[in-house]
Amino acid sequence: MDFSQLKALALSKVNPRRLSNHCHVASVACALETDTGNIYTGVCIDTACGMGFCAEHAAIAQMITKEESHIVRIVAVSTSGQIYPPCGRCREFMFQVDPKNLAAEIMISEEKIVELEELLPYRWEEKSSP
Repeated sequence: MDFSQLKALALSKVNPRRLSNHCHVASVACALETDTGNIYTGVCIDTACGMGFCAEHAAIAQMITKEESHIVRIVAVSTSGQIYPPCGRCREFMFQVDPKNLAAEIMISEEKIVELEELLPYRWEEKSSP
């Protein structure tokens, strides 16, 4: 699947709505493709007290549920179709799920695709003791 198809799929999952006075969902959606060619999607959940999570987390959780971890490409979009690069938390999450994800292609604008490694040059890595 190319990025235009992946973006269209993500956009089809955007469906902003209020679940309660304290919870809004699906204003951003994500679609990702794994190294096996499987596609996973997710939407954001925004809560009043910070327990929510990004659309990328939801898509990655779905991927992990299916026993996969290697992302080939990923994109997140808003209601208007605006592309959102992953936040720092999502970048680190993608890396920690599978270090091979440093080579994952990320659509950060209509004109630009970069690898996760470019967006995460100073990632957290556990260092062994001397």
